[in-house]
Amino acid sequence: MELTVLGTGTVAPSARRTAAAHWVSTGSVRILLDCGAGTLHRAATFGVPWSDVTHVALTHFHVDHWGELPMLLFALRWGVEPARSKRLQLIGPVGLATRLRHLSNALGSWVVEPEFPLEIHELRPGDDFALGEDVVLESYKTEHTEESLAYAVRDSTARMVYTGDTGPSEPLADWAHACDLILSECSLPDDRAIALHLTPTQAGRLAQRAEARRLVLTHLYPPVETVDAAAQAAAIFDGEVTVAEDGDRFTVETGASEPEA
Repeated sequence: MELTVLGTGTVAPSARRTAAAHWVSTGSVRILLDCGAGTLHRAATFGVPWSDVTHVALTHFHVDHWGELPMLLFALRWGVEPARSKRLQLIGPVGLATRLRHLSNALGSWVVEPEFPLEIHELRPGDDFALGEDVVLESYKTEHTEESLAYAVRDSTARMVYTGDTGPSEPLADWAHACDLILSECSLPDDRAIALHLTPTQAGRLAQRAEARRLVLTHLYPPVETVDAAAQAAAIFDGEVTVAEDGDRFTVETGASEPEA
């Protein structure tokens, strides 16, 4: 399993970080976890084959997590040669289909009727979804919005958890137990903690309770970049901690989750 972190930022504009987007490839699966502003240009910059995407899984409906989905659909229809013909599966919380219909009313029928097969799947917390042979997407409710979900991508060799946006949650940590890599939001410094996001210390506590092998921090607002987030998380978490940058790549496998050069 390979992870490329395309966007490590938030809704706050940043010269270094675009909004949430994470590309995971394993077997025949090419899944985009969230699709915030900047996703496609980052994919092009880092050589990610975005037009080969098989699935898009949205954690929730805040714009920095799905605002570039229409751009992706538009690009898949008119921005590739030869024209796409294979199926794309869109996955998200309950309410995804309704929101796509609203977008279609505003932008055009191509949102829900592109010139390639499009399937929309709504997940409830706890639902599993088969992505491909021996590859499963697991879901779990997070403490952020009414609909927000965390996801785990599990194949025959590894399990990677992506928290999406969340506040502190021991049940979430227990669900993530023994994962090979936990890709955790880390929005704010400890002295600006709020209930609906994580700080470095809280992310470290989540990973420690989960007994994860490795912790990768993402979704950073500018204030958290004024502190040593990795050191603060590592004060709680026994494993290796990385503060992700746009374009970072990781191999995820049981016993080893090492970053690539």
